[in-house]
Amino acid sequence: MGVEEFTIEGRNAVMEAYRAGKPIDKLFLLDGCQDGPIMSIKREAKKADTFVKYVTKERLDQMSETGKHQGVIAYAAAYTYAEVEDILKAAGDRGEAPFIFLLDNIEDPHNLGAIIRTANLAGAHGVIIPKNRAVGLTAVVAKTSAGALNYTPVARVTNLAQTIEELKKEGLWFVCADMGGTVMYELDLKGPIGLVIGSEGEGVGRLVKERCDMVASIPMQGNIDSLNASVAAGVLAYEIVRQRRL
Repeated sequence: MGVEEFTIEGRNAVMEAYRAGKPIDKLFLLDGCQDGPIMSIKREAKKADTFVKYVTKERLDQMSETGKHQGVIAYAAAYTYAEVEDILKAAGDRGEAPFIFLLDNIEDPHNLGAIIRTANLAGAHGVIIPKNRAVGLTAVVAKTSAGALNYTPVARVTNLAQTIEELKKEGLWFVCADMGGTVMYELDLKGPIGLVIGSEGEGVGRLVKERCDMVASIPMQGNIDSLNASVAAGVLAYEIVRQRRL
């Protein structure tokens, strides 16, 4: 596993990265460009299910570190992603009921790193993130995780709601964090469980929330109405830990 995020610029370099099987988080292409090399890159991106964004030349110029982007800039992951099956296997290898974090709309790398750190310390078997509208495994995430990324598998999926449905077939129950839910102390959070956390601003998306079996709220008595996403993840995770130890 690598430990640094890297930017790949230029048509040949990006194409070679795809051919080498490097995990590419995001691909930025010059809007309107449809020549042969660009179309080849787009085909590779589609096969790899890469998030693609079309931007202006001015935007690419701002992003470029070399000034030679040729209309193509790719962001590669700092770490290799696991598969969901790897997370379930980790639980099986430890002889434990699966405990998985699922993150929806987390775009701040510091939040993602902190949540991965919490997941590791709480004994979770892995973390699942969506491919779109979410931060990937960057160097900032790795640093903020304080080494937890070396031990906690992170899987990236195309459709979080569909992944929940698939994991339900494996016997998991799902609880998501939401201010309008049942106070977490009143819920049964034992057994195989997935903890779903959304961003501070948007929270958990509607389609994902609809697939959760329980909605948990954290009792709060202060003057503001929300916790940082990574803090909320920690509070709920340790209620799950407490109940699993009973």
